[in-house]
Amino acid sequence: MEVLNRKVICQSCGMPMKKEEDFGTEKDEESSEEYCCFCCRRGEFTDKGITLNEKIEKLVKISVEQLGMTEKQARTLAETQLPTLKRWKE
Repeated sequence: MEVLNRKVICQSCGMPMKKEEDFGTEKDEESSEEYCCFCCRRGEFTDKGITLNEKIEKLVKISVEQLGMTEKQARTLAETQLPTLKRWKE
């Protein structure tokens, strides 16, 4: 899968996907073009049934604990970006 020279982000969490291993998998084990390895495995969401608000809270926690963002930065980013992604528009 060619990723160079185009911006690809997960349509569930917004994570940038730059390397092959960043991509999730479809039912046939092919790489997903839309979802990351943390959100989609074998064509299923890893957090099936989660609401948009629950996903925002989950990402805020991850962003603060693992990426060193402030809670305000993380919340602003999640609340702005997630509702625009394919998973949450449907």
